[in-house]
Amino acid sequence: MIRNPILPGFNPDPSICRVGDDYYIATSTFEWYPGVQIHHSKDLVNWTLVRRPLERQSQLDMRGNPDSCGIWAPCLSYADGLFWLVYTDVKRYDGNFKDAHNYIVTSPTIEGDWSDPIYVNSSGFDPSLFHDEDGRKWFVNMQWNHRTESYGGAPKSPAFDGILLQEWDPETKSLKGPIKNIFAGSPLGLVEGPHLFKRNGWYYLTTAEGGTGYDHAVTMARSRAIDGPYEMHPNMHLITSKDAPEAMLQRAGHGQYVETPDGQAYHTHLCSRPMPPKRRCTLGRETALQKCVWKDDGWLYLAQGGVVPDVEVPPPTDVDLIEQPARIETRFQPGLLPTEFQWLRTPKPERIFSLSERPGHLRLYGRESIGSWFEQALVARRQEHHSFRAETTIDFSPDTYQQVAGLTHYYNRHKFHALVVTLHEKLGRVVTIFSCAGDFPHGRMVFPVDSGVAVPDGAVDLAMEIKENDLQFFWRPASGGGWLPLGPVLDAGVISDEGGRGEHGSFTGAFAGMLAFDTSGRAHPADFSRFVYEHIES
Repeated sequence: MIRNPILPGFNPDPSICRVGDDYYIATSTFEWYPGVQIHHSKDLVNWTLVRRPLERQSQLDMRGNPDSCGIWAPCLSYADGLFWLVYTDVKRYDGNFKDAHNYIVTSPTIEGDWSDPIYVNSSGFDPSLFHDEDGRKWFVNMQWNHRTESYGGAPKSPAFDGILLQEWDPETKSLKGPIKNIFAGSPLGLVEGPHLFKRNGWYYLTTAEGGTGYDHAVTMARSRAIDGPYEMHPNMHLITSKDAPEAMLQRAGHGQYVETPDGQAYHTHLCSRPMPPKRRCTLGRETALQKCVWKDDGWLYLAQGGVVPDVEVPPPTDVDLIEQPARIETRFQPGLLPTEFQWLRTPKPERIFSLSERPGHLRLYGRESIGSWFEQALVARRQEHHSFRAETTIDFSPDTYQQVAGLTHYYNRHKFHALVVTLHEKLGRVVTIFSCAGDFPHGRMVFPVDSGVAVPDGAVDLAMEIKENDLQFFWRPASGGGWLPLGPVLDAGVISDEGGRGEHGSFTGAFAGMLAFDTSGRAHPADFSRFVYEHIES
């Protein structure tokens, strides 16, 4: 069976594209660099991360982008011998404005180099490119109206001012012709995430609605003409869990239709798996896939009936699910950063880390403070399980309390816990805890173990265990000995979409990783020789 979510952990806004027997899904990466994750599958069951195409400064520079901004809702398509990737780089979140700039990049292959971006427009986010049968290309995106009471963390329907359509000219690489608002959305409101496809003479439009929280939905409409008018699906929504609080897959919405070579129908969507008792989604928004059927009325429906997504879905053909290892240990070597890791915002990774400066180590250069929107040395991987353990070994010799490095459970500048090595005036080198449990807008840290615990010279092992909503830190000398718990049990559930500001306040996902900062400005290095991520039972 297809086991949902097919892409666990922070993988929202899935755009799916089939080329021959190959399937690709592109997902949003927001402020994490490089931009856009593309996974590949041959069977819709097993998926592998194969590319993050926005990887150089000429394509993407997110320094200064606020939390939960950056790359929103990519759309991946294939036509004319090229893969086309359309995406938004959002530069503002709070306040009435979004400053959402839309771009197109292309490549003849997924794995190859992608072009520099072509600017398209800034009228709204969630762009999509549709290649019609007659060779014409159409650009759609939601339109943002700043003249409303909508602002970051509290979206209002009037700001989501319908879906715009305009023709794209690949020769001049620009939009042309009239701009038309083709779809105002359903009464659910907050219409965004448009995707077009054509079948049996009908243009079908799917959109995301209801906001990206618990009222999220995939809404469907159709028209004989691409510019409308569009009539609504008999059920209005193709996929939603908004009226099924008992369903395992919540916040279901924002996806795209795909057909197998033999005509079987599927639809991707984002989803979340909340943790009781507060219904906080520590894994962020994940990617799921549903089997669909076409009925005699010419409308698409979920194969299982109704609108609530299933956890287990029949695949196109019988195939075994390849189980991922429970424990992944990374030993850092010269070359490329292992594919599961990313960093934040900057297109100049050489400023924040090196894999060659000290062979066998990931060297982080302490830059700006944890939570900086500009140049932060933080390298991390997605949390993919509700309960896990992470370990690292750090060699770090600070000469001031302004130099800090260690292990972190990180969401954004207001939501993180970190076990760090630093210097204390009386105790010398210490391990201590920095914690920011969703305090917005101030971002105040607390220090649960006061001034810290003195540690001997040499490398130190750091660890954290997250068991659903609870986090416990541990440390030991790298030379050996038993693990020693440090500090109280912390609230791991705050490292979630709903933590801090609450639903709609942020919408990325939790990471486990390594950090360093040096607010003295001397870029003091910290060396990490390994990183372990291990799924554990609750």
